[in-house]
This record gives sequence, C-alpha cells and structure tokens, in this order.
Amino acid sequence: MNSGPVDPAGRPLIEKLGTIDCDLVEATPVVFKGTLYRCEWVRTGYAGNTLGRSYGRLVERETGRIIGPVAEDLIFHSAFVDGDTLYVLGTSTEEGWNGARVDMFATRDLKRWESWTALDLAGYSICNTSLCKAGDQYVLMFEISKPVEEAGVPFTARFATSSDLRRWTLTPPECVYAKDRYTAPHCLRWLDGWFYDFYLEAFEGYDTRVVRSKDLIHWVASPLNPVMRASDEDRKIANPRLTPAERARIATAVNINNSDIDFCEHEGCVLTTYSWGNQTGVEHLAEAVYRGSLEQFLRGWFPEEK
Repeated sequence: MNSGPVDPAGRPLIEKLGTIDCDLVEATPVVFKGTLYRCEWVRTGYAGNTLGRSYGRLVERETGRIIGPVAEDLIFHSAFVDGDTLYVLGTSTEEGWNGARVDMFATRDLKRWESWTALDLAGYSICNTSLCKAGDQYVLMFEISKPVEEAGVPFTARFATSSDLRRWTLTPPECVYAKDRYTAPHCLRWLDGWFYDFYLEAFEGYDTRVVRSKDLIHWVASPLNPVMRASDEDRKIANPRLTPAERARIATAVNINNSDIDFCEHEGCVLTTYSWGNQTGVEHLAEAVYRGSLEQFLRGWFPEEK
C-alpha cells in the first residue's frame, strides 16, 4: 500500500491551512450524507454567542450555514456519524467546567433530535469525549481528572463500550492513558485491531502526540511524535470573514500549543481541526490537511520496522 505523503523526517505530511475563528476550541469535523460539517462547542464568552449559555452547533464548512443550537447547557461537544445518523455528545457542568454525565443527541435529518444519557458516573470529573466504531462495538474515550486513583495526573483517557450507543459499559480501571503525566485525550480512532489515541502532552509547551493499543491497557508511542506543534503557520488566515481586530489578534497572540485535534476523511484527504494559543483562554480554531487517506494517515505514524 502507498504510504502517503511524508515530510523530510518521514512523518505524515500535515499542511496547516490557517485560522478560521477566535475563541473556539473543541470542534469535530464530520461528513454527514456527503456534506462536510464542523461540530463546535460554543462557549458563553464566544463573540457569536447570542444565547448567553453554552451549546453545540453544526457549521456547514463550504457555506458557513449554522445548524443548532443542540446539546444546550452542555460543554466539550464532539460528534460522530454512523450510517444515516449523526450523533452529538456533550458533558454536564455540575462542577463548572466539567461533570459526571455525558449525554448523546441523534438526528437523521438535522431537524429532529432525540437524546439520552450515555454515562452518569458519580465521583468522576469528565471533560472531552471522542467516539469511534471498532468492529461490532462502539468505544467512547472520555477525559477525566477524577477519581484520583483512576486519573492519576490529570488529564487522562478512560473508556466505555457499547453495542447500540445507548447502553454503555465502563471498561476495567487499567484501561487508561496515562496516569503518570499530563496526557489530555482528544481523538480516538480504530483500524485493523489498533486503537489510536491522539492526545495533548505538556512538553516545552503543549503538543499533539499519538499512541496506539490493541487492548486499551498497553500503549505504544509513535516513533515520529509529535503529530503537531505550535508554529507561525497557525497564524495564517483561512477565513476571509475574520475582522481586522481578529486578524491583529491572530498575528500577535502567544502561541504555545496545538491541541484538541480531531479529523475526518473527505474527498481523499484527512481534514483536521485543532486549537492554538496560550492554552489558558486566548485560543483560536484552525484547520490542517493531510492529502492522503485516513488509513494512510494512521498507519503512517507507526512505520513497519525493517
């Protein structure tokens, strides 16, 4: 199989396209019925938030058309498509910026939604979520900072499984990554028996890295890490509707992180959304592209040993 495009170091070649918005962080690109959307968490402080509350929304990438709000009063929204159904996930807020509950919302037409609770885990502190399909089951990765005995050093990947997306079973407590340091999980994918966890590591700033596992217990790091790291390419303008004030901010903002990565395959490429900024509130949403298949992208981080 063709290995796909690589950079001079042999790493999958990610081209940064530039910034598309300010003060948006968590976003998931998905293809639903042939159309590319972003599922975005709209925080209360976002300039375009006229509701005064947290909510999720879908943005049609090519036109900018907004669908929503959905999953109102929840946070850390993410999305997943399975067949003719689009799912949006959101985390509860009883602890302010995290909670113990994850709710799911489903639609087949972007008009009518049904919802239910996927996880309700007393004693847990949950932030980001990422959902994938692994063979005949679904696997949900969720980020925790509590309980301490399972999270260790915040923030840590924990997992649950389901056969129908409604009834979820928590995996054994040894299914984590990783308790010894800051390893905030953002994007889970599965290919040929391997789970790929794209996560944020605190190391000379904050960069995105990837590990993989067959059992969610034993993990192997890519020899080509990091996946993404802060650079001046983040400051490129990819949205012509950005105001002069926003462009000035983008040109001068502190940039120490490439975080909250998520991606999907569309028209033969892997489109990625990610955040950059100071990791403490002044943040920007940007896009990047890998001009190859999702399979090539995932395999590319773990080249076969000779």
